[in-house]
Amino acid sequence: MIRISTIFIAFCMVLVAASLGLVLYSVAGISGTESAIVALTALTFLILYNAVSMRLRDRSDVGGQIADLSRGTADLARQVAEFGRRLAAIEGRIASSNSANSDRVQSVVGEINELGGLVRQLAATVSTHEDLLAGNAPAPATAPLAKLEPDAPVDLMTPFEERPATPPPIPAPPPRQAAPAVKTPIANAVQTVNGRNQTQMLAMLRNAIDENRIDIFLQPMVTLPQRKVRFYEAVTRVRDERDQLIAAEEFISIAEASGLIGRIDNMVLLRCVQVLRRLMVRNKDVGVFCNVAASTLGNSTTFAQCLDFLEANRALAPSLVLEFKQATFRGLGPAETENLAALAQRGFRFSIDHVTDLRIEPRELADRGVRFIKVPASLLLDPRQASTSDIHPSDLSDLLGRFGIDLIAERIEGERAVVDLLDYDVRFGQGFLFAPPRPLRPEGPSATGGTAPNQPQDIQGSNGSGTPSPSATSAATPAAPSSRITGNAALARRI
Repeated sequence: MIRISTIFIAFCMVLVAASLGLVLYSVAGISGTESAIVALTALTFLILYNAVSMRLRDRSDVGGQIADLSRGTADLARQVAEFGRRLAAIEGRIASSNSANSDRVQSVVGEINELGGLVRQLAATVSTHEDLLAGNAPAPATAPLAKLEPDAPVDLMTPFEERPATPPPIPAPPPRQAAPAVKTPIANAVQTVNGRNQTQMLAMLRNAIDENRIDIFLQPMVTLPQRKVRFYEAVTRVRDERDQLIAAEEFISIAEASGLIGRIDNMVLLRCVQVLRRLMVRNKDVGVFCNVAASTLGNSTTFAQCLDFLEANRALAPSLVLEFKQATFRGLGPAETENLAALAQRGFRFSIDHVTDLRIEPRELADRGVRFIKVPASLLLDPRQASTSDIHPSDLSDLLGRFGIDLIAERIEGERAVVDLLDYDVRFGQGFLFAPPRPLRPEGPSATGGTAPNQPQDIQGSNGSGTPSPSATSAATPAAPSSRITGNAALARRI
């Protein structure tokens, strides 16, 4: 649509051209034709001038519009960037919130598992009392309360989380009539060992190795604070000719001095692999810690046998942790270092125990394949360690975690120590508070007296397959008395 200003300009140009022609015709005396030509020429010139000026003006307006558009685009980009930063902050908050919620859910699940164990313990207690009231019979040995005994067998096919960590005390059942002979306590075995001289101890060790009387006890390592079993430590015990147990502290020095420790370590490694295969039938995330002596690492012949065996079981490397003393790692020679590197190249991980001080170099240990360090709870909670070590004990777990090493607090014997260790961000714990070392469940025939009470059962069970047979998972207990079982007692038995 033509604007009014354009019409006015066109009218003015026509008026100016006509006036110019009229002036030339009347004043200058030029003919009408010539005056008309001059007027048309002047009108044409004015039209061209107006068109060019309008084009220039429009071009300047377009440049301003482009500049405005550029400024608007820049403002939009800044706003988009600000929205992006805000979105990233919101996503970070959502991720942290989800992580916190996951941790809370895990803690709640752990508490529910503990409550479930306590309920099972209560049901077993009720069944025991009802059995006693119904038939005046002794309490069955299959009740879960038997787990309170320090030498109660470990059932590897039952998850440890389902067993209560600190069961409530109950009244002791009436004494059994003609109770079968049970394993001699370790304390009595220690007294017997002290009664032998070194020659007798050496002869006893040789006989025990030849007759396959090297047993392992399992002590669990639990997560804190959920107290879920994550690993087991294999503790070596030797049975003498009278089936009395001798702890490793009593015979290890004699075995190292006589050169028998290599054969013992080979037997213990074999048992640990068998136990680990049994455990992994139910839980692929479980692991077993196996102690290895320093002399085994330095003896080329013995180490070659261990290396061949471990190479054959290389598939278990992520779950089999080889444990050495802190003094062993500090005194490694060239041969020991080379042997340790050979194990690390095959994927095996290492742990350090018998820690006497907190002067630890995590980078050096991580380079050698160490992934766990076990420190006594008393050493971590000792206030004097803050002044004697390079790092405060409360920061030790953080420092080790930066190099992929987990800190395990061992020898925990009280709830107060657990509370203090949680402030130190300790993730794993081990000690008599959670469970003492216990022997493996015997084979099915041992339940009827067919084998020795401490004879560890084979991983294959009695059916020769990869999964344990029913007899391999049953407890070595006498038959329950044939008395009437009430409803609650039957429920506890089924649990």
